[in-house]
Amino acid sequence: MCMVEVSSIPKAVPACATPVADGMVIQTSSQKAIDAQKAVMEFLLINHPLDCPVCDQGGECELQDLSVGYGNDVSRYVEGKRVVTDKNLGPLIATDMTRCIHCTRCVRFGQEVVGLREMGATGRGEHVEIGTYIEASMSSEVSANIIDLCPVGALTAKPSRYKARAWELRESPSIAAHDCLGSNVSVHHRRGEIIRVVPRENEAINEVWLSDRDRFSYQALNEGKRLLKPRVKRDGEWVECDWQTALNFVVSEMKRIIGASDGNNFGALVGNNSTLEESYLVQKVIRGLGCNNIDFRTRRRDYSADEMGNVRSGLNFPLADLSNMDATLLIAGDLRQEQPLAALRVRKSTGFGKAMAINPFDGEYNFRLSHEIQPEPHLLAQEVACLLAAVVSKVKDVAADVSDWLSDVSFNDTHLAMAQELIDADKSALLLGVYVQEHSQAEVINWLAEQISELTGSNWGYMTQGCNAAGNNLAGAVPYQADVGGRATTGKNAKQMLTEGLKGYLIHNCEPDVESIWNEQALENFKKAEFLVALTSYADGRMQDYATVMLPIAGNYEASGTFINIEGVWQTFAAVVNAPGETRPAWKVLRVLGNLFDLKGFEYESSRQIHDELKEKHELAGDKKIARKTPAALSAASKDDSLRDSLGLYLVDPMVRRASALQQTPKASTHPISISRVKT
Repeated sequence: MCMVEVSSIPKAVPACATPVADGMVIQTSSQKAIDAQKAVMEFLLINHPLDCPVCDQGGECELQDLSVGYGNDVSRYVEGKRVVTDKNLGPLIATDMTRCIHCTRCVRFGQEVVGLREMGATGRGEHVEIGTYIEASMSSEVSANIIDLCPVGALTAKPSRYKARAWELRESPSIAAHDCLGSNVSVHHRRGEIIRVVPRENEAINEVWLSDRDRFSYQALNEGKRLLKPRVKRDGEWVECDWQTALNFVVSEMKRIIGASDGNNFGALVGNNSTLEESYLVQKVIRGLGCNNIDFRTRRRDYSADEMGNVRSGLNFPLADLSNMDATLLIAGDLRQEQPLAALRVRKSTGFGKAMAINPFDGEYNFRLSHEIQPEPHLLAQEVACLLAAVVSKVKDVAADVSDWLSDVSFNDTHLAMAQELIDADKSALLLGVYVQEHSQAEVINWLAEQISELTGSNWGYMTQGCNAAGNNLAGAVPYQADVGGRATTGKNAKQMLTEGLKGYLIHNCEPDVESIWNEQALENFKKAEFLVALTSYADGRMQDYATVMLPIAGNYEASGTFINIEGVWQTFAAVVNAPGETRPAWKVLRVLGNLFDLKGFEYESSRQIHDELKEKHELAGDKKIARKTPAALSAASKDDSLRDSLGLYLVDPMVRRASALQQTPKASTHPISISRVKT
């Protein structure tokens, strides 16, 4: 449709495919250009069906817009239109391939952006058909972006098919809540029901893309078994009650348990996807009662740096720079499984740069690796130490403690090649995956990575589970640190609370019996506990077996709040739709609990006041850099690291686990277990 007239060329040419030359005279609205544009429009409509009244794309269709601008009101074609059999692309994408105009955007997205050629074209001329190889469903974790790219209604969202017309929907901005990037989204809703979620452009974070996990998780709010009223367990049976009765019972039981043990026998577990305001109020209530047992890191094995107050949940460079790195080293990072949009940025950088990996598991890469080392999982720290030794052999001015620590560490040619690429690159980065933070030698690996980055001049960053690990740290949802870096009397961490057992628990927006590394021990100790109050949005799952009180809280998109992504960007959002039944925003529930406990500083009237209080504390405290201690001598890690029992792409939080369309995808059909391919 971009046909133009060029003075030196006898026929109209497409502007997008014509190189610019000196002296070229271009006319975009001459009669020849307009006639060519009308001709192209006519060809596009030869086989396109006139089913706009029943097409989900109606009202936001690019072809409709072009038809109004350039098309005729009467077609000259009387021949029958071709019909193409629809393709089954899986539970996320609905097809009506008769509408396809062969623009091949979906094909090029997979080939050029994702690096997976799932879609392709067969046939020639008007017999061309777009589809997948051997009728397979799409399995990419970002596959649904082709819905946004399709200019017609050939590819639409299957979960929202035929539910609403485009002009009936209201659009509200929000933030996705399932990975540490903080993707920007637009939520389309009608009469209090979320119909669909689409990407909102933000070049610094998610560009124009969105992972399938962020796009379709909203289904859990509409279709999940929601908790609509407070429930209290009486004689082994659940009884619905009013809020006052439930909260008074919670207050009396928490006072009894915390008072009898000086806070040692009660603990709070916070979800990775809790907002900054919620995490802050949970710790404020718990610490106000004299208890410091609070944590959100239920998948962590190594807590050795807690006494230093080290915060490890972010990048020390802008996320957008990941697309421009000359060299990127992944350490135990399976980006496609953990942070799908970060994988797209690393792939983009490999167009001119290089990517390397030290990964104890056979990860799914959508880009080429120039060098790869795959050690046994419990030897991961040793391999990173070998790389540091290789770096030290090539640079000067190495600290004495580092040289002494590496005195018995050797390296090979692959380590040397990796070190040289990091040193030679103008821009380079080390990315530590989620598995590193789950490793029993996490702090050793973190220290080694920071030494490598300092000696090679590289950037570094830690990928984290959930969307708000940085916010949870800053809010003080950890035992060793009060809000905004304030020190606290050391309390019990998540591992201790889950494995040793306590008399009472407060669980906020998480299900440790599913999510935690210690899930079976957690379930056993929860059942033994005298009292357990759960702030949750859902009334199903094993929580019904062990909870004493269940308080209904609003889900994502139903309450206001703030997430802090790994870059340190504070992103505040408002509620999009009202929560159902007697569900309340969690920050309101926690504020009332604070009032019932007669604690000071719980006079908030909006989540914005909580945000402003924390923001002011953060600005006053400033950025505190804590020097990391040199770890003890390197030794083999625990055998717990030999097998990675991953949560999986679509099992990471309560909301995603209840999104029916995501649970029908190939990636959710089996529980991923990764084993090193290296022979012992």
